[in-house]
Amino acid sequence: MDQATQFITVVSGVPRSGTSLMMQMLHAGGLPVLSDGLRTADENNQRGYFEFEPVKRLRSDRSWLPQARGHAVKIIHLLLRELLLDGSLQYRIVLMQRPLDEVLASQRTMLQREGKAAPADAELLKKAFASQLLQLDTWLAAQASIAVMPVPYHQVLREPQSVAEALNNFLGLNLDTAAMVRVVDPALHRQRGPAAM
Repeated sequence: MDQATQFITVVSGVPRSGTSLMMQMLHAGGLPVLSDGLRTADENNQRGYFEFEPVKRLRSDRSWLPQARGHAVKIIHLLLRELLLDGSLQYRIVLMQRPLDEVLASQRTMLQREGKAAPADAELLKKAFASQLLQLDTWLAAQASIAVMPVPYHQVLREPQSVAEALNNFLGLNLDTAAMVRVVDPALHRQRGPAAM
């Protein structure tokens, strides 16, 4: 996977959009992941979160980014603009897409399990996410050092083989697509909206 060392694979999306599943797929396929295991698996993500703590400090500290070459790292959609864009690094972003009603339902369930209060105005949050994603699409299209592959979450569940093959082509790597497919378990997809039918 020598070519993978030339760029950073970023898995992004709004929270609860399938980013952890995508990290699982890439990891199973043979792409090293940047993860510290500090946030362990739980009822909300039974196979783990694949998070890397320094990502949260991306606005103030980008020093670790060069070390991420050749790896997949999960970065929330709101922090993508904080990437180092001076031409020294190249990024291939796998952008997870999931119906926002489902995202919000999943977030509510997670907060309830953690004993936390859900946002009072879900519709307002939905509009905020939609606006953020629209602006993000425009911004990403203007970045010379970023290539983007949007991945609908439901397509991963319905057609994991075709998604794995498309990822392989997008990243230009020799990933183990059969292993990627094996980690996709539709039974773990519990928040279903009309698009899931």
